[in-house]
Amino acid sequence: MPLLLHIDTATEIATVCVSDGDRVIQSTTNEEQKDHASFLQPAIKSLLQLCDLTFQQLSAISVTAGPGSYTGLRVGIASAKGLCFGLRIPLILLNTLEVMAASAIETVAASAIETVVPQKNKILFCPMIDARRTEVFTAVYGQKLEEIIAPIAMKVEPNSFVKLLDDYIIFFSGSGSEKASHVIKHSNAKFNNIKILPSSLARVASQKFEKQLFTGVGSADALYIKEFFTIL
Repeated sequence: MPLLLHIDTATEIATVCVSDGDRVIQSTTNEEQKDHASFLQPAIKSLLQLCDLTFQQLSAISVTAGPGSYTGLRVGIASAKGLCFGLRIPLILLNTLEVMAASAIETVAASAIETVVPQKNKILFCPMIDARRTEVFTAVYGQKLEEIIAPIAMKVEPNSFVKLLDDYIIFFSGSGSEKASHVIKHSNAKFNNIKILPSSLARVASQKFEKQLFTGVGSADALYIKEFFTIL
């Protein structure tokens, strides 16, 4: 199995982990967003030492490429690109919202889903990253991470997602979900500020590794979403 290093500095909590395929070996986090830059390089070094691994043993590096904090994205992507270039190993870019949705799917256990939603095929997952004022970065995914609504920036309003909410239970998660919970009052809306899990980083990245969905170091860039829309 490939040995993968995963970097996530896109949101308020930074995570670095090492996995053997999709199995996490070790992970570490930082909850002070302003300290992500100073946290990252020492964390990578100490984590590899803890795993008794060298940089040369890594098969690839994954990094959350956005949407998210501009500064955090630049820190994570620059570090990942530099390491991949120096080690001559593949770079895997991860969509932050997709990984958040994977974490929500993992966190919402099957038993809990059955209690809340008798019809399992009537569930969707909507990760949200707090932007500013009433704005969030968001997307909607099915239970197998199939994309229902592509990542966008939007203003949360009472009727946001109403067409989907009439037919589905939607689990809203992430830092923007608390903001949305004060606005969206539909009975099918469930809110939980679920954090990105190391296991989800590993699982999504390992699937991309298996499919060889790599990004050239020279062309890799963050996913910045600027225009804001309203979803009704």
